[in-house]
Amino acid sequence: MYLWGDNRRFNSYKRFLQERFGGRMQKLTLNAGFTCPNRDGSIGVGGCTYCVNDAFNPSYCDVRKSVTQQLDEGIEFHQNRYRRADGYLAYFQAYSNTYASLEKMDEIYRPAIEHPDVKGIVVGTRPDCIDEGKLEYFAKLQEKMFVSIEYGVESCFDETLQRVNRGHTFQQAVNAFELTKKYGIHTAGHFMYGLPGETPDMWLDAVKMINDLPMNGIKFHQLQLIKNTKMEQEFYKKSSDFHLFTIDTYVPFIVDITERLNPSFVIERFAGEVPPRFLRENTWGLTRYDVVLQRIEKELERRDTFQGKIYLNYKN
Repeated sequence: MYLWGDNRRFNSYKRFLQERFGGRMQKLTLNAGFTCPNRDGSIGVGGCTYCVNDAFNPSYCDVRKSVTQQLDEGIEFHQNRYRRADGYLAYFQAYSNTYASLEKMDEIYRPAIEHPDVKGIVVGTRPDCIDEGKLEYFAKLQEKMFVSIEYGVESCFDETLQRVNRGHTFQQAVNAFELTKKYGIHTAGHFMYGLPGETPDMWLDAVKMINDLPMNGIKFHQLQLIKNTKMEQEFYKKSSDFHLFTIDTYVPFIVDITERLNPSFVIERFAGEVPPRFLRENTWGLTRYDVVLQRIEKELERRDTFQGKIYLNYKN
């Protein structure tokens, strides 16, 4: 059996950060006021059909507050909750955080870059909102601090991406990862399971495409139906086309994925967590992510399996 340096059965983000920084790092989620090209009419309107960004943000993350205020309140929040952190990563999470000019981006990032407790930045964005000029900026920045770019891919299937109004193709995601690798910048991909028209067999087969992406980390998210979204409306018209996981069905499924996954990928998150008040169909109850993670680890142990156990066989 293969175990990583922290004796876990998967390549954990916690271990990655511990080894890189020599201490505990805590992410601070920020809303810096960006938008997306599928919201402002550049390539579409309305945004992704499943998205209400407030459902994924902590209470201190408010676009009406400055980046500095959000950072300071986030540090206070986590000090009260966890009481121990050796440094913080400023996580520009809301919407597409490279969808602006370089000058505007630098103006927005600067308070985080200069904050004494921030050791790095994590930038969430879309594959079609990056270019060489922006990557040159990040490459220069990473000479001073840790930089990670997180691309929302969501699906490997263009038909799905079109249906949920993403406004980009899977090939654009491939191109973004390849271009980012050229600059030696840490990257992660975000994938969602449960989108309409897709099946578990499709997702298992698509791991082959994911494994070939030149990225460093990966985040998984199960589909959750957020109130007042277009996807909620679509679900009630054609619910048979959706796959809403319960915890009992998601845990064995994500372990199936993990067994097939490239072992070099750092798993930054196995599942998403949305406050129940935002959900129309709450199939997870009040279960928090740490409990889900415990169940995933127990399932890995029960099967005596680990990340990438069948990666080589599955790759061929």
